[in-house]
Amino acid sequence: MEDLEELFYRYNPWWEGDYTLRDIYDRKNITKLLVEKLSSKEIIFLTGLRRVGKTTIFKLVIKKLLEDKNISRNKIFYISLDDYLLLKNNIIEIIEEYRKIHKISFSDKIFVFLDEITYKNDYEIQLKNLYDMSNVKIFASSSSSSVLRSRKPYLVGRYILIELLPLDFEEFLDFRKIKISKMDLNLVQEYFKDYMKTGGIPEYVLNGDIEYLKELVDDVINKDIANLYKVKNVGILKDFFILLMERVGKQVSLNKIAKILDISPDSSKRYFDMFIESYLIYTVTRCGKTNEKILSPKKVYASDLGIKSLFTGFKDLGSLFENYVYLKIKNFNPCYIYKDGFEIDFLTYDKTLIEVKYNSEMNEKQRHVFNSITSKKKVEIKNIYDLEEFLKSIPYIKIT
Repeated sequence: MEDLEELFYRYNPWWEGDYTLRDIYDRKNITKLLVEKLSSKEIIFLTGLRRVGKTTIFKLVIKKLLEDKNISRNKIFYISLDDYLLLKNNIIEIIEEYRKIHKISFSDKIFVFLDEITYKNDYEIQLKNLYDMSNVKIFASSSSSSVLRSRKPYLVGRYILIELLPLDFEEFLDFRKIKISKMDLNLVQEYFKDYMKTGGIPEYVLNGDIEYLKELVDDVINKDIANLYKVKNVGILKDFFILLMERVGKQVSLNKIAKILDISPDSSKRYFDMFIESYLIYTVTRCGKTNEKILSPKKVYASDLGIKSLFTGFKDLGSLFENYVYLKIKNFNPCYIYKDGFEIDFLTYDKTLIEVKYNSEMNEKQRHVFNSITSKKKVEIKNIYDLEEFLKSIPYIKIT
């Protein structure tokens, strides 16, 4: 176990001295939300795309525990469960070894941060045992949405799930330390175009290295999809993903994709679900009765605009802008409307009807359809200013 002790100290530098985080951008809304949950018993799951900043958020929360909450240094434990040296150890064993190293009583409260929780088999029942029998506050992260759809009921009522999205436009400006004065408001739209091309993956926003973004997508496809689901033909997965990026903002026919790639419709459906689970894409169903929702094709959106631009080129700004609007309203569970041969982009659960037209207008027939739909509120969003005004008018919804 000496090897584990050395490994633990590497992951937890605050055990031996001052802990400083230099030049790390604090996504205050998320860290504030996590800090607010410190006193609750529930396990906090932080999910989202690879390299979107989940580990950084954990480190920021740890810093606040040390500096603002005065928690003893040895009562805070962070570990990444995808570490090869932990291959033979389960979660219970890892935490018990941590307690032994610091001589922490079973009754003493500890704060545990478990990165990439789904790398451990049966993590659900292990977390349940810790939750039920130990004095521990658990934070766990995952790059797979499988934590949402676990077939095992062990964690029902015992966790809160928070999804971390890539940086939005405001965070993008903050991250790059760009401040736009009132006299230069005309620059907002130009900076927004920069954002739509770059996206919100923090490290890529900082260094602009295209290879970094390519490597990110390769890692998701190879590690989170191909390895996990035993897909042998990785080339097909990559081609499938490119076709999805070309269809951002559109209804996707999985049968057509199957024909293009010469795969079965069942394989096409399976691959599609895999990309959803990995957080590379999101989908929007058609509004209507259950049959319409199930049988109608879904619209697809990229989790990050920079990834979409990387694979399709920086073109079709309308689809990029619609994608961004979706990411800003996704917590309102939007569906799309298809009526009389025309599509209206979104109808939210609170019955707000939204049509996105980047620097353009609806034609007469589409406007007639738009006006004919019953809703509590109707909004046309043509640019970043319209979007910001709309977002100011709606209540902020926390992801819990």
